[in-house]
Amino acid sequence: MTDWADRCAAFAEAADWLVATCAEVGDRWDGPGLGDWDLRALVGHTSRALLTVEEYAARPADDVVADSPASYFRAARVFANGPDVAERGRAAGRALGTDPAAEVAETAARVVALLRGLDPEQRVTTIVGGMRLVDYLPTRTFELAVHTADIAAAIGAPLDVPAGAAREALAIAGELAIEGGTAGALLLAATGRPPAGPLTVL
Repeated sequence: MTDWADRCAAFAEAADWLVATCAEVGDRWDGPGLGDWDLRALVGHTSRALLTVEEYAARPADDVVADSPASYFRAARVFANGPDVAERGRAAGRALGTDPAAEVAETAARVVALLRGLDPEQRVTTIVGGMRLVDYLPTRTFELAVHTADIAAAIGAPLDVPAGAAREALAIAGELAIEGGTAGALLLAATGRPPAGPLTVL
């Protein structure tokens, strides 16, 4: 299945980029990350994009509630800014232990290997309800790409998003922008023209 193979490859690229970026953090884990998060919490939150694949694959669903990556993000908006999100990130950061970079690398290797034995059509239980795994995985690639870019920006590393992961993340962002009426602002920003106001797609 080419689509599944491509989606697995994009996810693996994003996971590898996270691992490589975390290896450059050095001793700055308590330094600024994103918003209220230090780098440890930001990386902890990002690592959940790996862990939820493993977690949800073990939780079969009976039906499909979200049938595309974009529909997942539309449904997940209600959770995105909840009061517990920041604390979950901090808790995930603490769970990385004394060597966060090594923990992220081990998790990434385990989850990427796990994908080889999974059925892309299997239904998994996500935070928004049932989804086919083939539709859920790109949401994790998106999260890995966006938040690894956050980590890279925080430590002054290049924003070298791997091509496959970037292609998948940008496709989702574009679809959300079209549906949300912000396609024009996204096009202006992408071509070096400042948008008229804040640009968000999620």
